[in-house]
Amino acid sequence: MPDAVMLFAAGFGTRMGTLTARCPKPLIPVAGRPLLDHALDLTQGVPRRVVNAHYLAPRIAEHLAGRDVTVMVEEPQILDTGGGLRAALPHLGTDPVFTLNTDAVWSGPNPLDLLAAAWDPARMDALLLCVPLERATGRKGGGDFTFDPQGRLIRGGDMVYTGAQILATDRLQDVPEVVFSLNVIWTAMAAEGRLFGLPYPGHWADVGHPQGIAEAEAMLARHV
Repeated sequence: MPDAVMLFAAGFGTRMGTLTARCPKPLIPVAGRPLLDHALDLTQGVPRRVVNAHYLAPRIAEHLAGRDVTVMVEEPQILDTGGGLRAALPHLGTDPVFTLNTDAVWSGPNPLDLLAAAWDPARMDALLLCVPLERATGRKGGGDFTFDPQGRLIRGGDMVYTGAQILATDRLQDVPEVVFSLNVIWTAMAAEGRLFGLPYPGHWADVGHPQGIAEAEAMLARHV
């Protein structure tokens, strides 16, 4: 099981409109608690936890003060998921790590526990947790992937990436750009047959837009 987790919290929250005028998206409350706290609940027991921040970063740092969490402020620019993860490696180490988006909520088994149980570094460089489109509350648009018979991921299909994964980090050093998405890494892994997916058996909600808040709260109320 990885002993480090990167929680991505460095976006602008522009899709949230006026809700993020004075509040960073990770601190927007859902069911009475900030999104970031919902995500942190899933990481209990992981020894090293890193949260990145950019927009209204002092608010996030203040919220996490006194907790066993490292805050990485990305300045002057947001580094995207790949660049942000690479910048955090001094705190995360060089072994495979969990990564977790903070703009979603879950109802069901702990996603990190499921990933850890299924992780096979002999075959995998990444294992992405995906949920069928019909159980992706608040999702706008289609899916992201299809599973092949061996569990490898193929682009396109009705499986939605949930924002939770285990990822080997060695390829991050091969990317020349400072700002880049983890999609770059996934593409290289897929070309070598080492990008895998795992289906999530519970329910998941995207809270990246204002309507997603009420939809996520309704999902949590239905699936306690």
